Amino acid sequence: MILRMWEAFQEVARNYPRLPLVQERRLIALAQAGRKKSADELVLRHVGFVMWRLRRTVFRSHLERCGEDLLAAAIPVLYQKVGTYNLRYRDREGVLKPVRFGSYVWKRIDGLALDYLKKERTPGGIAYIDGCDRRNYD
Repeated sequence: MILRMWEAFQEVARNYPRLPLVQERRLIALAQAGRKKSADELVLRHVGFVMWRLRRTVFRSHLERCGEDLLAAAIPVLYQKVGTYNLRYRDREGVLKPVRFGSYVWKRIDGLALDYLKKERTPGGIAYIDGCDRRNYD
């Protein structure tokens, strides 16, 4: 089930479906060469993947409270990972091994979610004020 807060993002995911590996790698190469539109398109094509990873990694109660913040925090990570993706990755035997961008970023997205939720945790449990916006209210 898609959370209501993600309906707009679900529309983006529908409009930008997953690409075949060859086209995905071409977009990455163009993005790494400085083409902002290619980076934007690649990120938009992975919004659905990020939503799926967050739904698989984070408890529903946390998603309802922090889902939009987590998704927003993941977007800059995707842009960063476009720049660090190795188009010439080789396995241990030296054989060229193309990897899907989603496979490259999934651990970072999971780690981002866990790091974000750890920051929300207090000794007495989960503390939040006005969603996940935790300013110092002392």
